[in-house]
Amino acid sequence: MRAMLLAAGRGERMRPLTDKTPKPLLRIGGQMLIEHHIHALARAGITELVINHAWLGNLIERALGNGAAYGVHIEYSPEGETGLETGGGILRALPQLGTQPFLVVNADIWSDYDFSVLPREPEGLAHLVMVDNPPHHPQGDFSLVAGQLAQHGPLMLTFSGIGLYHPQLFDGCEAGVFPLAPLLRKAMDRGQVSGEYYAGKWFDIGTPERLESVNETVINQQ
Repeated sequence: MRAMLLAAGRGERMRPLTDKTPKPLLRIGGQMLIEHHIHALARAGITELVINHAWLGNLIERALGNGAAYGVHIEYSPEGETGLETGGGILRALPQLGTQPFLVVNADIWSDYDFSVLPREPEGLAHLVMVDNPPHHPQGDFSLVAGQLAQHGPLMLTFSGIGLYHPQLFDGCEAGVFPLAPLLRKAMDRGQVSGEYYAGKWFDIGTPERLESVNETVINQQ
């Protein structure tokens, strides 16, 4: 299985920290966010990685190189200065990801999720890891019932930013800037998106205050 790390966001809410440092290179517990994911993927035996980037992307390439220092192989998918959003970024990288299902991880989260427990392919077009709703997102994203995800339902949870996708999810998409969520919603309406609930550690690093709070939590638990 190949994996893609989404690292093209501008990190507007993280400014001024992201004015000179791309968000995935910010540190939690002394380690760059994106490094944490690379190590976790390598432990799970996932060593073929694609990283997209936009804002200050050259700094990401300079920091990580070809991945040899981490025991992985990294290819890059540059998107210019502004980026293509999640859907457009994944579509652009499809030639590098191949024809089999692939894993996508948001580089600006922190979690102790074990990637080795993921299914090797989704039952339909996608399989998402869901978590409890954080205080800043109490309404959640999707409903998880009996392993299936829907737009609405009794148990609304938050999408963790960890998902397994079949390339066919992007059939008919045209190159350019577009989000991933509408594709997932359409697939959910057809019963083609499964999900799992993860109760372990997960943090969305969205603001400088959350970065500081998560840093303290992670360091204190090490």
